[in-house]
Amino acid sequence: MLNKIVIMGRLTRDPEYRTTGSGLSVANFSVAVDRDFPGQSGEKETDFIDCVAWRKTAEFVTKYMKKGSMVVVSGRLQIRAWTDKDGNERRTAEVVAENVY
Repeated sequence: MLNKIVIMGRLTRDPEYRTTGSGLSVANFSVAVDRDFPGQSGEKETDFIDCVAWRKTAEFVTKYMKKGSMVVVSGRLQIRAWTDKDGNERRTAEVVAENVY
């Protein structure tokens, strides 16, 4: 099986860095990726893709990237299930970053 994704775009906000209870570094960030083709309105559309980086990659992203930075993220797509505050089941898709340039 193959689960590989590569995206290029700009950070929509500064990365959110934190450390887990077990001491692992993690950074969450979002990348705005323009589509190559116009939508129905004739305007180019943009996808906003959530990403998460762990360990040294998280530290690198936090140290060198900020809102507006152009980045290339390679990693894998992950679908995560969770329960919201109202008890509803939710699913979230995010890129688990292996490399960020």
